[in-house]
Amino acid sequence: MPISKRSKIIGIALILTVVSGLVIFRTGFFAKPAAPRVAAAAIPVITTTAAEEDIPIYLSGIGTVTPVYSVTVKVRVDGQLDSVAFTEGQNVRAGDLLAQIDPRPFQTQLEQAQAQKARDEALLKNGTLDLERYTTLWKQDSVSRQTLDTQSATVAQLKATVQADQAQIETAKLQLAYSTIRAPISGRTGGRLVDPGNIVRAADNTGIVMINQIDPMAVVFTLPEDKFQTVNQAMRGTKGLPVMAYARENAALLGSGKLTLLNNQIDTATGTFQLKAVFPNPAHALWPGQYVNASVVLGTRQRAITVPATVVQRGPGGQFAYVVNADETVVPQPIRVAQMQGGKAVIEEGLAAGTRVVVDGQYKLRPGSKVTEAPAPGKADKSPRGAAGAENGKPKKDGK
Repeated sequence: MPISKRSKIIGIALILTVVSGLVIFRTGFFAKPAAPRVAAAAIPVITTTAAEEDIPIYLSGIGTVTPVYSVTVKVRVDGQLDSVAFTEGQNVRAGDLLAQIDPRPFQTQLEQAQAQKARDEALLKNGTLDLERYTTLWKQDSVSRQTLDTQSATVAQLKATVQADQAQIETAKLQLAYSTIRAPISGRTGGRLVDPGNIVRAADNTGIVMINQIDPMAVVFTLPEDKFQTVNQAMRGTKGLPVMAYARENAALLGSGKLTLLNNQIDTATGTFQLKAVFPNPAHALWPGQYVNASVVLGTRQRAITVPATVVQRGPGGQFAYVVNADETVVPQPIRVAQMQGGKAVIEEGLAAGTRVVVDGQYKLRPGSKVTEAPAPGKADKSPRGAAGAENGKPKKDGK
């Protein structure tokens, strides 16, 4: 019996209904429920609060340690170096014996000068007696006036000769004294430059030894020429601005001294001017030729707002800092930095004392980011979670 057209339509509709029901059933059965929205995790950062303190205002430059006095001891007479009385690297005082040149030639010259003076003194004595006799005879009209005047001139010449002899004696004594070489200043000797037995001469460029004064010690450093007037004005009315010397490698304080020289001209080749400070150096922490960082204190900024230098960030709009709100979210706060020194930034505008700011971790932040305080570097996590993790990670005894 042939199937009617209507029966075909009804059959197709029933098949579609069954298929649709199966699809809906399977979709509803296996479909996963929608996951709830998870809030963004807080970003761990390190924070601190802006402080109010008195901050010294200083300028820093690279300096060289130099002795206040440095002397190359040279000989002043020619002769053979008999002996050296110092040890290399020895501390000596002014007047201490350093070396001895053979004194015999100078002793001989002294004795010759003394003998010459004795001879001329005898002639002067005889000439003086003759002058007295001629004076008596002239009064008796026994000799002419010319004879008397000639004898008077002879006595005057003999007096001058004796004076010249005395000068020769003093010169000989001085040459003899120069044969004994003594320390002109107190300080520390360097390496010996001439060995005993050598012939030394006053014209030699090489000396016997160099002596550097170690205590006190000086530091010569430079600053840019645009800071000249600042330093010049700060020096007025003071006996010397404080200066600190720090080691180049670890910034350790080596000494504190006073500024003694603001050089009288600016170096046009380098665009800098030179300063000199003197430091007490009893522990010999400063050594000649050493490079140091020198900082001259110009004054003190009272009740300044300070933060660590890493707080300061730079963006298209200038400098800013991330401020932490009460709800632990951050907001960028524009600031104006007056100066940065010693790892601190002095904030002239934008922050108040007690404001909580981000010190480390800013690269992850955006305006409105939620933050949490991270443990400081080097400190162990003392939270229960950290303790549990440490316990679980610890190997147990006996294989348990």
